[in-house]
Amino acid sequence: MNLLHRIKSKEKLVFLIIVVGLVLAPLFLSEFRTNLLGKFVAYAILAIGLDLIWGYTGIMSLGHGVYFGLGAYAMAMYLKLEAAKGKLPDFMSWSGLEVLPWFWAPFSNGAAAMVLAILIPTLIAFVVGYLTFKNRIQGVYFSILSQALAIIFVVLFVGQQAYTGGTNGLTNYKSIMGFSLADDTTKLVLYYVAVGLLVLTYTICRVLVERRIGKILIAIRDGENRVRFSGYNPATYKIFVYCLSAAFAGLAGAIFVPQVGIISPAEMGIVPSIEMIIWVAIGGRGTLVGAVIGAILVNALKSGVSESFPDVWSYFIGFAFVGVVLFMPEGLVGLVRKFAQRIGVPKSKGVKPSEAA
Repeated sequence: MNLLHRIKSKEKLVFLIIVVGLVLAPLFLSEFRTNLLGKFVAYAILAIGLDLIWGYTGIMSLGHGVYFGLGAYAMAMYLKLEAAKGKLPDFMSWSGLEVLPWFWAPFSNGAAAMVLAILIPTLIAFVVGYLTFKNRIQGVYFSILSQALAIIFVVLFVGQQAYTGGTNGLTNYKSIMGFSLADDTTKLVLYYVAVGLLVLTYTICRVLVERRIGKILIAIRDGENRVRFSGYNPATYKIFVYCLSAAFAGLAGAIFVPQVGIISPAEMGIVPSIEMIIWVAIGGRGTLVGAVIGAILVNALKSGVSESFPDVWSYFIGFAFVGVVLFMPEGLVGLVRKFAQRIGVPKSKGVKPSEAA
């Protein structure tokens, strides 16, 4: 077995260990900690999709919080309508509305809301991706445009108080699919649904990167012009992977909301989007499993540090990111790989760690 297959099998084993740990975690954690871990699992789903476009394709999106937020709002709209029990949601009444807006109607059904939570981010990502990648906008220019997208959506959602809840967002949910969100069993089921969706997301992305399209994505990252001269259209692949990443972000937002109980425009802003990049960078971009490790580990540390030192946790995360960039450019997974090579694992020629993933 060569190094390429050896690394793949080891990373799959690591992910399997993570999944087993997540499945068993509720047996050892309190209800509060389990609910918090479920939130981190939702973040991990988003991080895998972000790693797919950044780690494998070289597209750094600094506005992915938009797609996460859109998916979360889609599910939150359903939860608010279910809590209202046929009446107008409370914040609409406070804002002077007397009739439910027409675009809220499709979200009265839970299954439809779940589909829309994935479909809406995907469609917006398609429009953004088509207009940018077809015009060969890439690198830092695309990153700036993605930041502008985040600003636009935050301003839009904050300004439409009567339709989106404004700065306060949407909260005060009561039930989902007829089951009380305050019930311990419902919370546990939502947690395991999140874990199941994480496995599904990882499996889809793993199959994708191990096939021919995965090699093309890596080629686009390392030399887009060469890919174009070889007869491939990089824009088509970039649009596809960008839309897929947005779909995963929307899915993550949809499972995030019923566990956390609130969604606001703040989750769609630039700062959360940058934090998402930090998760992938610390875990190890271009590895998939590194994105999962980074999302769960960074948020767990963030939660722990903020509980003990609420005034300095943001500095801690910032220093961690700077440290990774300077001393561990390939993240934690890359660090482990280098250690394995030093203790005797042979290094094959011409295979980069990101390519081997």
